[in-house]
Amino acid sequence: MDLFGMQSANGDWFAIREPTRLRVPLFSSVAEARATRAFNVDLLVCTAALFDERALKQVAELGEDRGVYFWLVEQYSRNMRRGTALEREEVQRMLNEDIGN
Repeated sequence: MDLFGMQSANGDWFAIREPTRLRVPLFSSVAEARATRAFNVDLLVCTAALFDERALKQVAELGEDRGVYFWLVEQYSRNMRRGTALEREEVQRMLNEDIGN
């Protein structure tokens, strides 16, 4: 399965700061990411980018001092509030499924 995240021009992945962790929104398609971007001012400096093994490693390093989890945004959820929480292992499995096919 291809996953997409929002990345800024300097290469940082967009994450929402929560009190104890960072939430990294992921999307099931570029179209979904772009549509969500249009409704969220915080995302206007980002572009949709393929979220792969390298990206997963970068984000994991980002969260060493602070926990990180991933949020698969539900289709058509323009405010990113609806979705499914995923831990790193689940995202890893989803990325590996695509390699196995």
